[in-house]
Amino acid sequence: MLWGVRIRTATEADWAAIWPFFRAIVAAGDTYTFPRDLDERAGHDIWMLEPPARTVVAVDEDGTVLGSAKMNRNHMGAASHIAGASFMVDPAASRKGVGRALGEYALKWAAEEGYRAMQFNAVVETNHRAVALWKSLGFHIVGTLEEGFLHPEHGYVGLHIMYQRLTPTT
Repeated sequence: MLWGVRIRTATEADWAAIWPFFRAIVAAGDTYTFPRDLDERAGHDIWMLEPPARTVVAVDEDGTVLGSAKMNRNHMGAASHIAGASFMVDPAASRKGVGRALGEYALKWAAEEGYRAMQFNAVVETNHRAVALWKSLGFHIVGTLEEGFLHPEHGYVGLHIMYQRLTPTT
């Protein structure tokens, strides 16, 4: 865990701190497949998950929300042993290890919940920092959907599917 950063379960009260950076990241249109004009209610419903899924926040020593992650079952039925996760870090907290701390937390959570793997369905290939982070945490690119994402600056770029096998602890 990053020194001075604590990760805890998100509460409804945290949404007011998450929404501004969530909105800005989604509106930029360069990292998520969400509609760029997503309204607050839809954003809340996508991000603030109910158990057994989990939404967390990374907070500093003063309780300021620096980032958030949501973790959930990626598939149903016979593939329900695969976890998924999404991450957002407030740009003001960028490059401080918050994304890494959230990623490590999500992997630990998934293993403790008994998942056998974690899969990211759509990592934009031009999001070089995210791709490098996930690779450094043990993820592999298992495929790329060529031209799967319309980037506002680069045009059509690929969407990586990234995967990591886990050792369940349950």
